[in-house]
Amino acid sequence: MCHTIEDPTFDATAIATNARAQMRPIHRPPRVPSDQHPHCAWTVSIEDHHPAVPEPPGLDEMRRTRLANVELDAIHPSDDGVTDYSGPLVSDVDFTKFSHSTLVRLADEVCIQMHLLSLGLARALEARTDTTAANSIRVSQMIGFGAAAAERLLAVLKLPPNADGAKRILELHPMFNPAAYVSAEWEGDRLVFTRSQAHDDEAWVSLLGRDEVRPLQAIVQAVDPTLDVDVVEVSDGWAVAVTEGHDAAQKRRKPPSPRWVTSRRGSSRSARRSH
Repeated sequence: MCHTIEDPTFDATAIATNARAQMRPIHRPPRVPSDQHPHCAWTVSIEDHHPAVPEPPGLDEMRRTRLANVELDAIHPSDDGVTDYSGPLVSDVDFTKFSHSTLVRLADEVCIQMHLLSLGLARALEARTDTTAANSIRVSQMIGFGAAAAERLLAVLKLPPNADGAKRILELHPMFNPAAYVSAEWEGDRLVFTRSQAHDDEAWVSLLGRDEVRPLQAIVQAVDPTLDVDVVEVSDGWAVAVTEGHDAAQKRRKPPSPRWVTSRRGSSRSARRSH
């Protein structure tokens, strides 16, 4: 994976900063012997004589999406803490140094990155199969991602494994954030979905509806296997309510949590509402 995926990914990342940036590996796994450190190390250099990294196919199309142009809340320069990435290149980022509004913006940007990956998947599938098959694959991906992200949010935020915890996770889930892009808001006990920029892009939420709630079921049942969702009619869209007391759904094998999940807290939607 490191050799096949990381090299072009680093080059693509360089384009966003400078097309003549080069990111090259010093060490990357697997190292022999395996107890050598660091397992992974890269250099970053920008020189005028470097050949420019070519833009990948499909980039112009992605730039035209609503997602690529969504306006997020600004970072408040008066907040206590770091407000940008300026400074020397570091091997890891200390998120505790960022200001509150910066963390809100970072959380929103992370959600946007996830949506961009999903839209990229959609376009790759469209090029290889028909719409019905592509949407079926995307829904399956939503089910898996929905549940895995729910389990991790439940653990890192120490939420109760009940209906209240499930409602909070639905509010914070990356599939339904940032709020500037996806319209999914709690009104009482109903999570109401209305038309949004995400629908224009045919993003994740566009695959859900009155007849397709399996990703939502996967999210709440990752919190408590006896939970489910019921579709509720509303005037300007559709909504779901979390229901309790059902026969336990088949429990998924819980994946190991990555290191970062134990150290990063908060979310775009929750942080914004805490102002």
